[in-house]
This record gives sequence, C-alpha cells and structure tokens, in this order.
Amino acid sequence: GYAMGIVLGMDWLSAEWAIPVILIGIGLAAFAVGLVIVRVPGIAFGMLTLAIGQMFYLLATRTRGMTGGSDGMGVPWPRTLFGVPDSVLHKPEVMFMIAWVSMVVVALVLHLLLKTRFGAVTEAIRDNEERARFIGMRTTAPKALVYAISAVVSAIAGLLSNFSSGFVSPESLHWSVSAITLLMVIVGGFQSLAGPIVGAIVYFMVRDILGDYATYSMAIFGAALIAVIVFSPHGITGAVMNCFKKRQQAKGAQAQMKRKTA
Repeated sequence: GYAMGIVLGMDWLSAEWAIPVILIGIGLAAFAVGLVIVRVPGIAFGMLTLAIGQMFYLLATRTRGMTGGSDGMGVPWPRTLFGVPDSVLHKPEVMFMIAWVSMVVVALVLHLLLKTRFGAVTEAIRDNEERARFIGMRTTAPKALVYAISAVVSAIAGLLSNFSSGFVSPESLHWSVSAITLLMVIVGGFQSLAGPIVGAIVYFMVRDILGDYATYSMAIFGAALIAVIVFSPHGITGAVMNCFKKRQQAKGAQAQMKRKTA
C-alpha cells in the first residue's frame, strides 16, 4: 500500500504498470531477505519475521514527509483502472467479486504450483527438512522462494485493501496484524490451501457476530487456538480431512470383510 501511494503520489508510473512492478519488486526483495532468515530455525524465524514487520512499522511512522507518519497517507488512485471507471470498481458488489476472484486465482495458482517438482520439494522440506537435505535436496533457495511467494500474496491483499479504502496506515504493518494472520492459519490448518481461508472466514465471522463486543474476539479466537493445538494440531481442515480419511478407511474395511465372507 505504501509503495503504491509513493509511486502514484510522485507520478513515477501509471497504476496499471505500478501494480506488477511493485509486486515483482516485493517478491525480489523478499527472496533476498529470505535467503538470509530462512536459515534460522523454528521460533527464531517467526520472531525475525515479526521483527522485520515491526521495523517497517517504525519506518512508516518516522518518515512523515513520505508516508504521513502515524496519520497514514491517502493513495491517489486514478479515475479509471484498466479501462474501468473508478465509480464502477468501488461499488461494494464489484469490490466483493474482485476480492473473491483474486482469492480463487491465487489459490488456483498455488495449487498448480504444488503439483510441480518445486511443490514436491517444498512439501518434502516441510515434512522433514533434515531428511530432504540427506537425500541431496537444496533447502535454502526453495524456502526463500516460498517466503517470497507469501510476500507477494500478502502484497496483493494489501493492494486490494488499499484500493478499497484509498488509504494506508502504519497500523497495517504492526506486528499484531501478522500475529492475527498467523492465528488464522493455525486455526484453519496449515497443511492445505483451504486452511488459511477457513481460518480467515472463522475469525471475521466471530468478529462480526460479536458486533459491539468485537474487542473480545481475540480472546475467543485465542481460546479456539488453544483448543485446536490440543485436540487438532492440523487445524479445522486437518480435523475434517482426518474424519473423511477414517470414514473412507472404515468403508474400505467393511467392503473387504464382505468380500471375505462372500
């Protein structure tokens, strides 16, 4: 969002060109950073990621002349984008469709990516990095590339949010935003593409249902997180998939018993 505001504010590029250039730039920068920080294992990696986000948060609040400081900055989006008038794009139903189509396209691209050799390598690293190294896989570059892909996906979400509101605030860079996102992933399940989506839907449903008591949503979501960690470490989608597998195994066992008794 800040990158878009600065580029459009200084009239360096048109919005149509700025979007892909910014996404590519973020991807390259994240890959370079990833080559360094993915070497750090476990919790330390998560702490480093949060620290980097907090560094950008402080940078955004301190560089008032460029970012508007703690007040944030408006983004001068053009009156037409890709030939479509701004008045049409900002209709609630149109923004809703843009957001959902973007989510589906991103999920589809990631799904296809997992079907490639690169996807197989990343899954092997996720399951057992030490074993992947032992059989000759290089783990640093694939992990850095995954880090870059996640940064680009986050940037797409940021651009959509920024386009919807026409405003960007340093609060969007605060570590708590990353923490909430992480909670969504853990509650939804991190071993499938549907997991983070389910986690996000659950979080916003809880927040909207609570209404005036939305300040308690984090407490409820925290309790849900504890329950998930204790009873279903792979999240909601993991629990559903396990139930489905058990049913399939039970049906297979019953069919086998019938064949034996026939």
